[in-house]
Amino acid sequence: MTWLYFILILLGTFVIMEGITWCTHRWVMHGFLWYLHRDHHQVEPGFFEKNDLFFVIFAIPSMLCIAYGTMDHKWWLQAIGFGIMAYGFAYFLVHDVIIHQRFKWFSRSRNTYVRAIRWAHKMHHKHLNKEHGESFGMLYVHKKYWEKVRRDKQLMAGKKVEYAPEL
Repeated sequence: MTWLYFILILLGTFVIMEGITWCTHRWVMHGFLWYLHRDHHQVEPGFFEKNDLFFVIFAIPSMLCIAYGTMDHKWWLQAIGFGIMAYGFAYFLVHDVIIHQRFKWFSRSRNTYVRAIRWAHKMHHKHLNKEHGESFGMLYVHKKYWEKVRRDKQLMAGKKVEYAPEL
């Protein structure tokens, strides 16, 4: 039965991390740590960015939870650590691979979710400064981006679509 609780805590942590990521992105990365995040919005030459340091910053709680959970035989703390790690992996896959194409693994996806998340992130990056941002989450895509991608797909398929401007 402990394994079931382990999985539930891991999955719960994964889901909660989307909210933590949104808040951190909105108030920390676009706040007092903007100097680390700026080069992600104002692209500079090179493969690595100062922004990549956030990967290390976010990995620390995961590693500490896993390490202390292992040493103190607290499986629930390990589950939290592995949930953070799983979210970090998903973040890497979605943000660096799918959205920014830092690795050319999924470059031609026609999947509605992938296109919606790319569009949401594009709208986030249209703001070159830390003010007036939008779409700070990573895995959750707001309804307006889904609708935009669906409209685009219908238009590309040649179907008649009523024009519905974005709000």
